[in-house]
Amino acid sequence: MISAALPPPRLQLRCSECAAVQTENAASVFCGKCGGLLAFELEREPRFDAARYRDVLARRGSSNAVVDRSGVWRFRELLPAIAPDAIVSLREGDVPLYEARRGAEYAKAQHLRYMHLGMNPTASFKDFGMTVAISHARVRGARLAVCASTGNTSASMAAYAARAGMTAVVLVPDRGISEAKLAQTLDYGARVVAIGGDFDTALDVVRRLDTERFAIVNSVNPLRIEGQKTIAFVFLESSGWRVPDWIVLPGGNLGNSSAIGKGFREAKALGLIDRIPRLAVVQAAGAAPFVRAFETGADLVPVHAETTATAIKIGAPASWRKSLAEVRASNGTVIAVGDDAIADARAVIGIDGIGCEPASAASLAGLRVLIERGVAKSGDEVVLMLTGHMLKDTAYAGAYHAGAAEFANTIAHVANADEAQRHLDALAEETR
Repeated sequence: MISAALPPPRLQLRCSECAAVQTENAASVFCGKCGGLLAFELEREPRFDAARYRDVLARRGSSNAVVDRSGVWRFRELLPAIAPDAIVSLREGDVPLYEARRGAEYAKAQHLRYMHLGMNPTASFKDFGMTVAISHARVRGARLAVCASTGNTSASMAAYAARAGMTAVVLVPDRGISEAKLAQTLDYGARVVAIGGDFDTALDVVRRLDTERFAIVNSVNPLRIEGQKTIAFVFLESSGWRVPDWIVLPGGNLGNSSAIGKGFREAKALGLIDRIPRLAVVQAAGAAPFVRAFETGADLVPVHAETTATAIKIGAPASWRKSLAEVRASNGTVIAVGDDAIADARAVIGIDGIGCEPASAASLAGLRVLIERGVAKSGDEVVLMLTGHMLKDTAYAGAYHAGAAEFANTIAHVANADEAQRHLDALAEETR
């Protein structure tokens, strides 16, 4: 706690659709009244000393305690309460901000940085939310954690469940999932069930499960969103509490965009910042039902998703209403980009010395379009969220560089040592 004189702000569990107040129950995922997704919301006028809290966070920066080194639990006063000794942590959230020189040139942006969420313990942003969901599941005595996944959620759940002594069960599509992600999941001991169909088919099965018997840890779980909202706090602390003009991130099941928007909105409500950045959610063109919902104002109509950016290959995103509310609250936008644009953007990020999985690069491809259309200005301060590490899908990178794409880095084959020497000499001349 901050101090006895300064209690943390209260969080109330409500339905994000009908606003019905819920009985706080660590097993709760869906509204008991309308079946909508739940959300923890701040009390309307929280009493909070923002300056004092920033001092607390600064002191924690020099601590070696697990809860202080975690980029999630360092902000524990802003999360649903849990005993410190019940926390399951892998020191998640200690992620870097990088200058994006080549990315800025590619998008014609003057002030661009990457926040690399793929530098988490299991190499994706999912760890921010999973530590909270699994910790609370263990407290309530859950023995079995379950999720539907395109790969990143499964790897994260498997790792945290293993640390908690719980059994993890994963439903994945029976095709189109990265072998590297599947290998992670298996290595951490999860039971994997490959289902005929896509991610949406798998999630539909999970949504029908009894939450008293199974700890559902997809982003439909409001505890996942609470953990992932700390992405905003980590960014702000790393940036000296300076707010950028734009946060641009990929959109799949849309839990992350709703969580990050919530984090910035709460930071403003608590007086930690005086404005919020605009959110831009970028979908793959072949999996873009959210774009249509944003543009028309109508309810989201599911689509059959087709994209090589498999982490966002989702045709019926569960958290679209939450995400839409956060995008609109920030005066943000939603756009789609093609797979070729995502592939080129991923290669450009690589030239910056930063590796990311394909879905992450939708952020850079999207920023380029936003600037071309005049929605974002070249002089705006922009942060791109890279959601997963490039080692999540090395086969994708190999196929790209073996082809004829604009930024392909082809392998030079030489017959013998003499030819190798001539090749090296030629390179030396090129770089003089």
